[in-house]
Amino acid sequence: MLEQPHFGRRLRRLRLERGLSQAGLVGDGMSTGYLSRLESGERPPTQRATAYLAERLGVDVCELTAPPPPRSLTRELAVALSAPSGTSDVAALSRAVDEDPGDDPAARWQALWLLSRTAGRLGDYVQQQARLSQLLELSELLEVPELLVRSHVAYAECARSVGDMHTAETEASQALSLARSQDLSVSDTAAALTLLAGIEAELGRLDAAAQHVDELERELLPAATPTQAAEGWWTAATVSNRQGDHAAARTKLHKALHLLKSTDDLSLWTRLRLAATAAALEMTPPQLKSAERWLAEVAFAVDPSGTPVQAQELRALRAHLAFHRGRLDEARAISDALLAEGENSLLPYRYRVRLSVLDGRLMILAGRAEEGIAVLQRLGREATDSHNLDLAAHIWQSLAQTLADLRLAHPANAAHGAPRSPG
Repeated sequence: MLEQPHFGRRLRRLRLERGLSQAGLVGDGMSTGYLSRLESGERPPTQRATAYLAERLGVDVCELTAPPPPRSLTRELAVALSAPSGTSDVAALSRAVDEDPGDDPAARWQALWLLSRTAGRLGDYVQQQARLSQLLELSELLEVPELLVRSHVAYAECARSVGDMHTAETEASQALSLARSQDLSVSDTAAALTLLAGIEAELGRLDAAAQHVDELERELLPAATPTQAAEGWWTAATVSNRQGDHAAARTKLHKALHLLKSTDDLSLWTRLRLAATAAALEMTPPQLKSAERWLAEVAFAVDPSGTPVQAQELRALRAHLAFHRGRLDEARAISDALLAEGENSLLPYRYRVRLSVLDGRLMILAGRAEEGIAVLQRLGREATDSHNLDLAAHIWQSLAQTLADLRLAHPANAAHGAPRSPG
């Protein structure tokens, strides 16, 4: 038996197709009030009522009880794309993709792209990677270079988010090679080159990263859109920072942030400020005033309308800032709450590791030196084994700095967990 409200909708459509009023349909065997409640979905149909109405309509019973036809992928895609801003309910689109016979590959590609981006914004990296795998396979079949390059770039970004740097580098390299061989637009080439330079910096390959940044600055960024130029300059700042040229890093970072207004692309504007804050806190010495200003700016966007991932990133950066300002109790409270999320954490790999590093440093400064040292040593080995050499260097440096702070601090202060100058 067909459940409501589908039964009522079909019943009303069949009645109207025949030009019948409710009274004309029910005759003497049913009240119009009962029919009205059936059509509105307020009452479930009985077998007797269904048989009677089918006879009056001159149709077989199955015309009323057959399940509704599945909504097409194109239809679900249109519904998802036209949804109000800030909504992310794509469950129906996901089902349509899984049931899609493949008659419209272009619509399927667009649906997979939307689903992967939505999963990424929600921090569901497993689902995002699954959809991107489908997207890459479909892109190969479509043989459209632009779509294939964008699929490789998206997959590389996802792999980077989960700490799989080998896959991230491979995908970004393939994207750049294809963009160059097909002589694609500045936009597609810059996206691949920017991503590859950032990945190389995280892998500790600073010479290769610097060469790619030089190409970006000379050939691509002058012709790029403000959005892409902002991302390119942020990556250039990151590489300069890794090379120890903090003055150049600050200059490039400010250039990136001034290229983009919140009204241009709020999501990217927010992401760049979160990234800029992280970079400012990693500089030597940390640029605390800049970090505080950028966090204050981004809070206005993240708190009311940001993604769940951005909200957690904001909290993590507040913990790091509190640590550098010497507010260790505040840093510990924030980091404890975030780490308590465990497997439910939405933070990308790099954020999660840095938060665990902070936790280890707080342990040492609180008098739990052996436990904290063990945490940092484990994290350092894991980062090294996974070829996240830049992150590994940060971990070992943090351990050395924290032990130095502890030795220099007055014993009474060390017992209370207050370092002289957190690194």
